[in-house]
Amino acid sequence: MTDQLHDIVDTAVAAGSFTTLVAAVQATGLVDTLKGAGPFTVFAPSDDAFATLPAGTVEDLVKPENKDKLTAILTLHVVSGKVMAADVAGATATPASVNGEALHVDGTNGVTVNGATVVTADIDCTNGVIHVIDAVLLPKG
Repeated sequence: MTDQLHDIVDTAVAAGSFTTLVAAVQATGLVDTLKGAGPFTVFAPSDDAFATLPAGTVEDLVKPENKDKLTAILTLHVVSGKVMAADVAGATATPASVNGEALHVDGTNGVTVNGATVVTADIDCTNGVIHVIDAVLLPKG
């Protein structure tokens, strides 16, 4: 095993705890985007976070007819630029997600994003950073 960094998608695949997220990214065709130059900050819900959604939600979202809805959910988890945990420590921010909706990032007591807690921060990737969150963010619309 090497310490060589990988892009966001390959890092998520290698971690083994983002199988639902990776399947959703594949279902929406966002793989090439998240393998792109970036940089991106991804607030990545773990498989455990997806498991807290009501039964059948994920299965319903990955259906082709729900691609737009799933894309809106996934792009809510991505911010352009590389934002490390130290960048928001002791402060709050409202960066725009890739889907255009502002996120509420609160770094005053740990770090939360729209109420979801960052459980693992600063997973460095060649094209950005991953922060693991304990809940799936849902668009307001």
